[in-house]
Amino acid sequence: MDPKFPPRVPIAYLPTPIERLERLSRHLGGPELWIKRDDQTGLATGGNKTRKLEFLVADALAQNCDHLVTTGAPQSNHCRQTAAAAARFGLGCSVVLRGRKPETTTGNLLLDHLLGAHVYWSDAGECGEAVAAVLAELRSLGRRPYLIPLGGSNVVGATGYVLAMRELMAQLEAERLNIDFIVFASSSGGTQAGISLGAHVYGYGGTVLGISVDHPADALRTQVAALTTATAAHLGLDGISVAERIVVNDDYLGEGYAHVGEPEREAIRLVAQLEGVLLDPVYTGRAMGGLIDLIRWGAFTRSQRVLFWHTGGTAALPAFADRLL
Repeated sequence: MDPKFPPRVPIAYLPTPIERLERLSRHLGGPELWIKRDDQTGLATGGNKTRKLEFLVADALAQNCDHLVTTGAPQSNHCRQTAAAAARFGLGCSVVLRGRKPETTTGNLLLDHLLGAHVYWSDAGECGEAVAAVLAELRSLGRRPYLIPLGGSNVVGATGYVLAMRELMAQLEAERLNIDFIVFASSSGGTQAGISLGAHVYGYGGTVLGISVDHPADALRTQVAALTTATAAHLGLDGISVAERIVVNDDYLGEGYAHVGEPEREAIRLVAQLEGVLLDPVYTGRAMGGLIDLIRWGAFTRSQRVLFWHTGGTAALPAFADRLL
């Protein structure tokens, strides 16, 4: 049964390329490494959220909404891409960032402002209340706000990565390429839910591995499983359950979300200096650091192929300069 995809607006530059990481593969002496470049989706420096926003913005426009509201961390890639999408379609945008306003405006936060977003700050435990207050204020002004959840991770957003798996499978077929593992950073769950469902729908036979950047494996696995099932129903694929295919590794949480340690620093340096590809310190740097460690202790054979799905985030690099150099 084919998914019944809802309308989407074209934003991303698709298909994003897949490339072989020859020098990194040789350096690590492990499996043959490939990369899918969703850092090149094109929306305000790109990233995975662009695929989600194609469906989320379409849904907002269908509901005649005129203002996007979302939330995230101070260096949120999702908030930056949401602000860019709002600007592109002539919509207002408000972002509620959890934590304290930093002394220096740089990285994604700088781009939020340049893109015209209204930026609000909230203590981490009060973010829900702050978002509700922003929505109420907008409605009192006669605006029609559209709420996008953290990371764009609901059934509408996750649909973007079901479609992305169709794209990848077509690329693999064209290249006559067999990939044994797909590895990526997993956090709010929408990307992993979409990839996992798409893997089932389009017949991918390998392992889909999400490396958690901030949640214990059991909690994230449960979250992804629920979102996968709900997304399947949203696309007219009732009765599909792929819970047994959801694999999460939480061995690389380090000191917590956005804390940059030596695994992230090494991964960012290696990939930059061997392949000319930039990773970010929070998501892809941590996921690649985990993948490098897995390779070193023999989780893969040399005959296998592993595809790292680059989900973007390099705009945040300047905000972490003191922890990277």
